[in-house]
Amino acid sequence: MWRDAGEVEAAEAREMIPDLTVISGAVMPDAPLRADRDRPFLIKYGKYLRGTFDRFIARFSLISTEPVLDVRDFAWTEALRANWQAIRAEAIAAALDHQAPSLAQVSPDHRAIAPANKWRSYFLYGYGYRVQENLDRCPATTRLVEAIPGLNSAFFSILAPGAHIPAHRGVTKGLITCHLGLVIPRDGDVRMRLDDRVLRWSEGETLVFDDTYDHEVWNDTSGTRVVLLIQFRRPLRQPGRWFVDKFLAWIRHSAFVQDARTNLRRWSQVGNTSN
Repeated sequence: MWRDAGEVEAAEAREMIPDLTVISGAVMPDAPLRADRDRPFLIKYGKYLRGTFDRFIARFSLISTEPVLDVRDFAWTEALRANWQAIRAEAIAAALDHQAPSLAQVSPDHRAIAPANKWRSYFLYGYGYRVQENLDRCPATTRLVEAIPGLNSAFFSILAPGAHIPAHRGVTKGLITCHLGLVIPRDGDVRMRLDDRVLRWSEGETLVFDDTYDHEVWNDTSGTRVVLLIQFRRPLRQPGRWFVDKFLAWIRHSAFVQDARTNLRRWSQVGNTSN
């Protein structure tokens, strides 16, 4: 189970799996950034507006607005837990054989929080856009994530040894995040602070949470942490649902997402050429 800091669990024997610290992406020249004036308005000024928007969305939520949510409210998480070893096998094969770019290379807007070459992301879906070649390499994972109601994004999140993702908050309360633990090193401390709680991952278990609460992540181990990270629409009643749908449609076509798609294609072309 996902557990708070200080909880004691009985030790269990676990099969050994390849260490993903060998992952290294092909070097990609820095992608040209659009002028700051071209960045989405809410990316530039969101810190001033986000609180108001999030309070509006929370009024129409059909589920809890607490930081950590009950996985039993999301029946589809059971299928992820039941098939986690198949998902892990695909994550390892895809990451090792085809590599994964740094999130900072893919998304210029994440450079402030994504430690260089320490946080890599193997995208399957991003804001509703399919990364078909990656989906084709991960058929079991694809089948499972495509059954998730309101799917927005899905990717393997790969955190290198010693990495620290500083405190940050998600874009909108209209999205909820789910982590499925796949590779969790045990020779040190790998953890996430979410609001005033500290959580640690377990392989094969899911955590559902609201990433608009302040959070940060550490990997104080000699191994690589890998989770399947999913973002999906928060269940809402009207007019909250209408508002979130319009907002996500706007973000989907903004520079925030379109630059990331362009950079991902460029990285894939460079990577394929170098292999």
